[in-house]
Amino acid sequence: MKTKTALLTELWIEGRTRFSNQIDALSESDLRKTLSPSPNSIGFLMRHMGDVELLFAKNVFGDSQIKVSAKTIIAGKDTGEWTDLEVLKNYVEESYKALHSIVEKQRDEDWEDEISTKEFGTKTKAEAFGRIVTHTAYHAGQMALIQKYGTNQK
Repeated sequence: MKTKTALLTELWIEGRTRFSNQIDALSESDLRKTLSPSPNSIGFLMRHMGDVELLFAKNVFGDSQIKVSAKTIIAGKDTGEWTDLEVLKNYVEESYKALHSIVEKQRDEDWEDEISTKEFGTKTKAEAFGRIVTHTAYHAGQMALIQKYGTNQK
């Protein structure tokens, strides 16, 4: 029988494929695409998902070794700077590894611990983890639509 941690990790990894499966098909010019009237580009969304994964590793799961400057959250909008595909690929790979590493260290009873953040209040770790799963899937859907129907920013 699998542990809660193993099951939740599998759920997250499978959900994240909605994002990760898109990455190899992207070109550098795709990063500038937006779907009007939304200002968010594919490059911005990639960086944002990496930022949030790192914030979860640090603030939800308590990885004190994580150093993150969540530039997409700080700026609050797409600044047009997320245009280097290799840099973004590396960033989201690092964010994945960081979150995966700390999640795998959770004991079954840890999932019931409550954490509080200003973004979503008090939740159990399991509930909070649901937020990262759905956050990634939500933005992966946006990326897919932008990729299919979007145009490049000027």
